[in-house]
Amino acid sequence: MSRARRRLVVVADSDSYVKWGAAFASRLPAGWEAELVVVTTPVLPSERQLSAALDGTGFSRGAVRRLSLDGLAARLEIRRPDAVLLALRGPLVRVVAPIVGALPGRPVIMSGFPGLTIPAEPKAIVYREQVDLIVLHSRREVREFRANALALEVPVEFGLATLPFLSARDRALATPGADATGPSPAATDEPHGGDLVFAAQAKVPAEREDRVRMLGWLIEAARRRPARRVVVKVRARRGEAQTHAEVHDYAELLADPEVQDALGGPPPPNLVVLDGPMSRCLDDAAMLVTVSSTAALEAVAAGVPAVVVDEFGVEPRLINTVFEGSGLLAGADAITGWAPRRPDPAWLADNYFHGGAVDDWADRLDELLLLRAAGALPFRKRRHNLAGGALRRAFERKRMLGHFDRSFTGAVSMLVARPVRWVVRRVRRVRASRRLFA
Repeated sequence: MSRARRRLVVVADSDSYVKWGAAFASRLPAGWEAELVVVTTPVLPSERQLSAALDGTGFSRGAVRRLSLDGLAARLEIRRPDAVLLALRGPLVRVVAPIVGALPGRPVIMSGFPGLTIPAEPKAIVYREQVDLIVLHSRREVREFRANALALEVPVEFGLATLPFLSARDRALATPGADATGPSPAATDEPHGGDLVFAAQAKVPAEREDRVRMLGWLIEAARRRPARRVVVKVRARRGEAQTHAEVHDYAELLADPEVQDALGGPPPPNLVVLDGPMSRCLDDAAMLVTVSSTAALEAVAAGVPAVVVDEFGVEPRLINTVFEGSGLLAGADAITGWAPRRPDPAWLADNYFHGGAVDDWADRLDELLLLRAAGALPFRKRRHNLAGGALRRAFERKRMLGHFDRSFTGAVSMLVARPVRWVVRRVRRVRASRRLFA
């Protein structure tokens, strides 16, 4: 008699987490089956975003369930999964984990991140302190997150996995020092088409003037090579939500007469704004440009040379310190001159291109499943950010669910929490100012 298949339920919220969760679940070991649920929150992906996020995975748009938080709890009770992957933003993981932990014979709870997580923030561990296993994607990430967990006394397990977007690229060649079974950057100089693709991000650079500068370099690149396209690859169209809110939309900036005047007129016809799967853009790319996007790693895996822009600095707020030593950091001249970089092999081995044989997340999961079967996997009590008790938890839920949370306690918590948070922030600013001038 064959052994019963194990069940994984992926719970996601935003487009980037849907993309990661679906890609991860599409590469489960033999003996697993998976389903994908999207929780209804203010960052719920549109139909177009959902299609793009699922491209290249084992999931179809029609098979994805959209559920409220209450509906999620009911679905999990019916499905009785062996494991649940919380592919959610950190504050929402903290809301959903207790719901999963309260299930009869509760499943192993996993979580992780859809992209670059260096430097490793302690709050990422705090948000996931009730999770059993956090999936990470480089040796460096595992080291830094494990150090944070030890400092916070959170006994969470860590598992190393290859970013699923990278293993999906089938053009990769072997990298020195990496296992050949895992994804690795193609070292070929064969052309991948003619486009310069700029991977836009919602968070960085944040300032309007920096975004206008970025567009200026892209426009200059387009003008220098009018026979080739410069593609501004965006994650969302106007009105669509993203994992992080975007204040200054590139398409809107390009259409702004004031911006056009500052940049010497309307953009040339070979500069275009596109959405859709990043993998499609890379198929026609000669080079990839970004400030800090995971798309740089996708490009490396696909053999497309890249530029990680350092004109705005290299610091944690720009999420680009992980690229120090990579050989990919370069300035505006590399963009306008169509002069991309190739990555340093030593950097690759420690950062995302370690090779599939080193991945151990499946072994860590098997160990946790054995503990669960033995009844030795209790759900941990929350130990951090406890002030406010039930009212705080109601606020955390309301803040993440927005208008999808219609509870009375959620409404009350917002009335109480907003003025309290304003006072706390004012006190912190005053203290910071005193320390500055002391």
